[in-house]
Amino acid sequence: MERVLVIGSPGAGKSTLAAQIARLTGLPLVHMDRLAWKAGWVEVSRAELESRVREAIAGRRWVIDGNYGGTLPLRVTRADTVIDLDLPRWLCVWSLLRRVLQHRGETRDDMAPDCPERLDWEFLVYTARFGGRGRRRIERALAGFKGQRITLRSRSEVRAFLAGLSRKATDIRSATAAPSGRE
Repeated sequence: MERVLVIGSPGAGKSTLAAQIARLTGLPLVHMDRLAWKAGWVEVSRAELESRVREAIAGRRWVIDGNYGGTLPLRVTRADTVIDLDLPRWLCVWSLLRRVLQHRGETRDDMAPDCPERLDWEFLVYTARFGGRGRRRIERALAGFKGQRITLRSRSEVRAFLAGLSRKATDIRSATAAPSGRE
């Protein structure tokens, strides 16, 4: 697990999960929202986004959160692991609304500078309908993927995945810290 994509519906918890994976594994963290936006909610051009993504995935190790369908196939070609958050739509809408209320007027850590959280009706509808077109787009992008795909369908599955990753990280740290027996 050296190059990890975290994908799924808006509100599924992609950025939060990616940050936790980065913390547990030491993988460099890349947020697609930071690549796709400039300060003040100015969207970068398609060419600039692709250039930024190419630079990000050129690294040997990383965890990247976000869908951004236009660059998803490009990121899939370099990923060795895809974590697909396929949570119920109602839960994603609820989480999105909660996030807006919690961070209203503030810029989240996973966003470009000066992009304060806001309620966007179009984005809320997109989230509510994500299970159809959004899910099909993901499936098409992953059709030829040969790496490890992990699909998590509930918050409890996400917690169990993180607990397992935490145990593995602890085991690795313990093994590398253990004395070799040589003097």
